[in-house]
Formats: sequence, structure tokens, C-alpha cells
Amino acid sequence: MIRSSLESETYILQGAFSPCQVPDRAGRRLLNPAQPAPQVSWRWRPVAVGFAVLAVIVVVTIRVRGAPFDWRLFLRTLAQVDVRWLALAILLIFITYLFRAWRWAVMLRPMNAEIRFRRLVYDTVIGFTAAVLLGRVGEMVRPYLISVSARVSFSSQVSVWVLERLLDMLVVLLLFGFVLLRIPSHGLNVGPHVRWVLDVGGYVAALMGAACLAIVLLLRNFSEFSRKRLLSALTFLPSAQYERASALIEALAAGVQSTRDLGSLVRLGFFSSALWTIMIASYYCLLRSFASQSPLSLVDVIVVFGFMCFGSVLQIPGLGGGVQVACILCLTEVYHLSLEAATGMALFIWFVSLASVVPLGIFCALHEGLNWRKINQLPIAGWSREVSG
Repeated sequence: MIRSSLESETYILQGAFSPCQVPDRAGRRLLNPAQPAPQVSWRWRPVAVGFAVLAVIVVVTIRVRGAPFDWRLFLRTLAQVDVRWLALAILLIFITYLFRAWRWAVMLRPMNAEIRFRRLVYDTVIGFTAAVLLGRVGEMVRPYLISVSARVSFSSQVSVWVLERLLDMLVVLLLFGFVLLRIPSHGLNVGPHVRWVLDVGGYVAALMGAACLAIVLLLRNFSEFSRKRLLSALTFLPSAQYERASALIEALAAGVQSTRDLGSLVRLGFFSSALWTIMIASYYCLLRSFASQSPLSLVDVIVVFGFMCFGSVLQIPGLGGGVQVACILCLTEVYHLSLEAATGMALFIWFVSLASVVPLGIFCALHEGLNWRKINQLPIAGWSREVSG
């Protein structure tokens, strides 16, 4: 037995995965004191990314245009935000966490897990807040907290998390496919940079989509055979990369099993569709809050949203920033907004969509008796490195 450093309760270690032992039903969270707490760097990563992207844009503007960045136009764009549309957008963003919790509950069904929906929502919101505040390590907070609340192994929830990421990836590729069809069919006058992105991105999206679908279908219908074949095909990788890929494939193979039941598959499709529809609606409200700068239709908003989603896949190594760059590229090259206005809109939209959950997550954490020092000490760094890369 060990004593949790989060609460003065005694827990019995169970299961094969030492980082994720399950407490009794009355318990909340568990730490393994034998494992050192991860040292989280990049605590202020969102702010750092925002400033870094802004700095790059300013430098590029001066070098390419030969003119300084118009800070007054940039600040005027931010000052003209319509708070009514902004409030509605934040409300819709909050609603997306309910649908994420419902979708996760569907993937929990094959495990016969018992968890109250309110607790699942709290864990979801706290997990997304941790991802904002703690960076990559924080991505594993959500599956860890849900594994404790549902009394299942942490590895099983990592599997669910991997499947969720794959489902979202497929939706992102579908949205980018819509962008590829929308722009040429409506004769939008795009710049050479966007034309290059569309040409190259089309092939990348098609290959990624085909690969994702093939992997899911193979693991769903021929789980053991496909898993062994995939692992044997990756033996050329160095040991560290092979172990990481192996952990990812094992997690995905376990997660895909929740789709074997037709009813579960239909529910996953429904909640995923509803989730992304609400996300598009929230971005529509965010862009409408800049009505003086961007009189965009709903279809145009979907185009911008598709660019941003695809940008989230193609991040700047070690930094991120793909979302902001993709949004600026779309607004300037497709809809011909000024660089300063597009930059202000992109950074504001990115910040609101990312950080609006933080106050709600802090409230949920306090209600559950957690603080961020304790969450920072959760024994999840190893899994975060293995699965998140």
C-alpha cells in the first residue's frame, strides 16, 4: 500500500501499469511516490507561442513588404471586437466539452466502467485546462483522471485518447477536403502561397486520410494480425522511436475495439459530428465578432476553420503556431484582409479558443479538491512522451 500525496487515503496498487494505479471508489487522485514527478517546462507555452508567431510575422512583414507592421491597425482590430458574439462563442466552446464527455462515455461502454457524467465532464474540462497550462505533459491528465474516476486502468484510457485523436484527425482531413473543393469551384482569387498549400496539402490530406482509415479498419476487423504486421514493419526504426510507435499502435488497437459494436460506432459518429458542428458554430461567432473586418458567410467561415484545423496538424517543430499561421494565410491570401487585421484576428481567435476553458477548469479542479501543483505532479510524464511524441 502507498499513501497518496494528494489526499490522506490509502490505496492498493493494481494492474500491470505502475503509473496508473486505481484507488477505491471514494478516492479522487493518486500519485506513485516511487516515481519522480515530471518537471514541466513551457508552462507559459501559449503566451510564448503567441508572441513568437507575432514576432515572426512582424519580421517577415518588414523584410518582404519593405514596410513596418502597422501596430495601430493591429490594436484597432482587437479593440473593435463585439462582446456579444464573443460571449456566444465562448458559450458554444463550453458546450463542446459536454459532447466530448458524451463521446468519451461511448468509448468507455465496452469496459463496463462506472462513472457519473458530471465527474466525466469535470475530468474533461480539467484535462483540457491542464493541456493549456502544462503543455504536452498536460495532455495525459484527462485520461489519467478519467481512469481514476471510472476505476479502470490508465492504459485503457490512453487507448481511448488515441482513438479520439484519430477521429478528430479524420474530421480535420474532411474539412480540408471541403476547402480544396470550395476554393476552385467558387473562383476565389488566391495568392501563390495558398495555391501551393492547396496543391501540396491536397496530396498530404489524401494520403493521411487513407492511412488513418486503413489503420482503423485493419485494427477493427483484424486486430491481432494487423498489430503484429504494423510492429514488424517498423523494426527499422531506432529503439526509442520504435518503442514510441509500439506504444501508440498498442493503444490504438485497444481503443478501436470500442467501435466493433455497430451501435457504439453510430453513437461515435453522431457525437463527433455534433461536436464539430458546434465548434464550427463557435468559430462563426468568433469571426462575426470582427464584423467590421470580415463580413464572411458561414461557408467562408468553414474555409477559414478548415485552414486552421489543417494548420494544427502541421505545427512548427518544437513551438507550434501552425493554427495562427494558417489562419493568417487564409485571411490575407484568400479573403484579402490586411496583414495587421488578419494577425489580430488570428491571435485573438486562437487565444479565446485555447484559453477560455482555463477559468472553468480551475473552478472544476477546486471543486474536486485539486490544485495545479498536485496536477503537475501526476505520474504521467512517461506516457506523455510515449504517446504524444
